[in-house]
Amino acid sequence: MSVTETGLPAATRAEYCVVACAEAWRGDGEVLASPMGTVPAIGARLAKLTFSPDLLLTDGEALLMADVPAIGQRPGAVEGWLPFRQHLALTATGRRHVMMGASQLDRHGNQNISCIGDWARPTRQLLGVRGAPVNTLNNPTSYWVPKHSARVFVERVDMVSGVGYDRASAAGPAATRYHRVPEVVTNLGVFDFETPDRTMRLRSLHPGVTVEQVTGATGFALTVPDEVPFTREPTEAELRLIREVVDPKGLREREVPA
Repeated sequence: MSVTETGLPAATRAEYCVVACAEAWRGDGEVLASPMGTVPAIGARLAKLTFSPDLLLTDGEALLMADVPAIGQRPGAVEGWLPFRQHLALTATGRRHVMMGASQLDRHGNQNISCIGDWARPTRQLLGVRGAPVNTLNNPTSYWVPKHSARVFVERVDMVSGVGYDRASAAGPAATRYHRVPEVVTNLGVFDFETPDRTMRLRSLHPGVTVEQVTGATGFALTVPDEVPFTREPTEAELRLIREVVDPKGLREREVPA
């Protein structure tokens, strides 16, 4: 195992993913971070402890945490109560940034977590639409996919749960006012929609990953720049926070195995 200059073991793929997820909340200011999944939850906590101190984090129920406990731990201090009605008020006015999962994603950022196959007779039932339409039309929504494959990144989703750029645009100003998909993070790299037609672009590769690996695991044509940078490396301070403060049990490595 390689090590850093100060003797810390070098960052793992999971830790690159944590930092990439944390970066989704950079510059958001005082908004509610709603991470779904282990790596996004670690990323949100890391962001609050470093470059986004104004982020609001909940205990997953109705309490706003004043401190940043380790994953799986109850908060040691509470700074507020967030009843469901107030949570909805934040959601409906663009003051929340959620990072959701996706069973399917297409080039425009449409997401499916409802079913596989025809809606009238699906071959597999999933979570259901849940709150995905409200999330995507009313506040920024990023995505986390721990296993990048052509089964997830498809030409056309079987059912639209989360709304992508093409459908939001077609629906008009009421749908686009708060709609934004800042980024998609996977175990292979980071993606965004910063293209003229708002279709998915490869923004960075995690170290050890090639462009060919990414395009081969994607079921549609990605926009790939001539030069693709590597995902930002965690600083040593960030590595210590991840390993010793936020995720001392190493749960991140179960979601993204080395």
